[in-house]
Formats: sequence, structure tokens, C-alpha cells
Amino acid sequence: MKEFVIALIAISFTVFIYMAAKKFNQRFPNPFTLPLLVGTAVMVIFFVAFQIDYDTYMIGGQWIEMLLGPAVVALAYPLYKQWEMLKTYFVPIMTGVLIGAVIGVVSGLQLAKWLGVEEEVIYSLVPKSVTTPVAMDVAATLGGAPPLAAIFVMVAGLGGVVLSPYVLRWFKIDHYLGKGIGIGSASHAIGTAKALENGEKEGAASSVAMTLSAIVVSIIGPMLVFLIY
Repeated sequence: MKEFVIALIAISFTVFIYMAAKKFNQRFPNPFTLPLLVGTAVMVIFFVAFQIDYDTYMIGGQWIEMLLGPAVVALAYPLYKQWEMLKTYFVPIMTGVLIGAVIGVVSGLQLAKWLGVEEEVIYSLVPKSVTTPVAMDVAATLGGAPPLAAIFVMVAGLGGVVLSPYVLRWFKIDHYLGKGIGIGSASHAIGTAKALENGEKEGAASSVAMTLSAIVVSIIGPMLVFLIY
């Protein structure tokens, strides 16, 4: 009964913080006020201030985590919905996704090697550019830590959303397909949510890139680890 109450509080608290952060972002729209970024910061400060450890929070957090599994299957829907776009721009989309996937994996490996971190951290860092449920599965397959992989995914997603407006402007990328493929390949679902705010076509392209990246990285990730590391 005690664990059930803790789980209920953890889930309710997470949803409340996210909704409050979303309202804050709507009132003060800015890349640095993203609901996920603000919500995460508030929760970390709260946990540190009240000395709530990870295991206690995960009594409820594990129920949220379990929902990530069905989310993998649900990725097929955006791909089906944008089937016409995929057929029309198959070559540029696949080229962009493949390059983005390789850069995402290799950059994670090289960064980890330069920092000299442990193998478990390296394997957790490899799938940082794909959506959380896939990244956790890939990390577990390689010998990494799924919770750690989820953190790296969040950092990559938030970093991509915050920096993408500046990067796209610097490189003068203004076509919806280029912007969508870039954001979806680097920032997965977090970036796709932001791309949808920018426009339906950009969000659709990002959704396709995010889904294809998850498939590509789950295939080439272990191969690149074997070849490079």
C-alpha cells in the first residue's frame, strides 16, 4: 500500500510539473523554456532539496518507463501517415537520415573515447540521437545502462532543440525537408515536437526522420561499435 501511494505521488508529480512547464513555455516561448528542459530542472532541484533518491522516485517512474515499450510500436504510425512523402523524397530522406545516424553514433563514441569513460557509459552514449525506448534497448543490447542512455537521449534532444534554430540559420537551411530531417535525426521526439510547432510539413519530415533513425541506429549502432571501439 505504501509503495502504491509513493508511485501515485511520483506519477502525479511528474505530470503536474510537465503541465506547469508547458504553460510556462506557452507564456514565455523560447528555446530555453522548453517544457522538458524546465520540468527536468525543477524536478532535479526538488529532489536535491528534499533528498529524494532515484530508487524512491522510480517506484512510480517505472510505470511511466513501461509505457515506452508500446511507444516503439507506435512509431510505425507516423511512418505510415507520411508514406507519400517518403516515396517522393526517398533518396534525400534516406541519405540525410543515414548521415545523421552515423554522425550521431560516431560522435558519441569519439567523445567517450576522448574522455576515457567506462565501457558501460560508452555503450549508453552510442544511441543518444534516437528516441528513448529504442535507445534504451540498443544500450542494453550493447552492455550499457538503459537509465543512463535515457539521460543522454534527453541531453541530445534538448541540446538539439535549443541549438537547432541557430545552426539552421548559420547554414542557411530554410527548406522544410532539410530542417525536419536534421531536427528529427539529431533530436528525435523532442525535436519533432518543436518542429511541429514550426509547421506541419517540417514536423512531418522530422517525424519520418525520427522513425527511420531509430531503425537505422538499431542496425548500424552495434556494427559501428564493433568497427570503431
